[in-house]
Amino acid sequence: MSGKDDSSEREVRPRERLLVVNADDLGLSAGVNRGIFEAHERGIVTSASLMMRWGAVREAAAYAKAHPRLGVGLHLDFAEWYIRDDQWVPLYEVVNLDDPLSVRREVERQIDLFWHVMDRAPTHVDSHQHVHQDVRVRPIVEQAARRLGVPLRHDGSIAYCGDFYGQDEHGQPYHEGIAAEALERVVRALPPGVTELACHPGYDDGLETMYRREREIEVAALCDERVRRAVAECGVRLVNFGEATALRPSS
Repeated sequence: MSGKDDSSEREVRPRERLLVVNADDLGLSAGVNRGIFEAHERGIVTSASLMMRWGAVREAAAYAKAHPRLGVGLHLDFAEWYIRDDQWVPLYEVVNLDDPLSVRREVERQIDLFWHVMDRAPTHVDSHQHVHQDVRVRPIVEQAARRLGVPLRHDGSIAYCGDFYGQDEHGQPYHEGIAAEALERVVRALPPGVTELACHPGYDDGLETMYRREREIEVAALCDERVRRAVAECGVRLVNFGEATALRPSS
């Protein structure tokens, strides 16, 4: 994978910039898997979050086992919403978020499924459309992440960057936000420390989701030579979550 060095074991230097480029929605479809695989092999993706409820999970798990430099965490899937007439409406709902027992059981079910297909714990935990941020869900997911001993997105242990996204707050296309030039600016502006950059590469193979055409544009940007050059010129160290959490600051 371009731009990634082989020195993941060494400690973090003061003011060093480490970047986890995490692709959400692994396992959603064969097209999404293909885009993530390409962005890992030819681009800067170092990590992915695996959805457990979809048909391309086993393909994704097989690839991850054959390519261990791609860290894989759990993308908890509770629901998906889309915008219609300026209102957010559900595309599907897996569990009643007002029922904490049902939420807890679903979290445990998806963790168990992850262990079943990956034969190991996830490197990190996050959720589809950030549902784990909901006050009804967050304490349950926080507890699960602590038990697993892995980072939870937005828990403060690793800075989160969601600037690389191809739609605005109304669900309208914002493709300039996922152009290679935009991604290069994000890389060059990274602060010291560890940052997670979320992305959604893939190919549209009949996805029932509001984020479709944008995925292929993301693949191109993540693999763009200008982005890889910016990583090298800025001394950004590409890591996955497992590598990031294993590192300790230099004394």
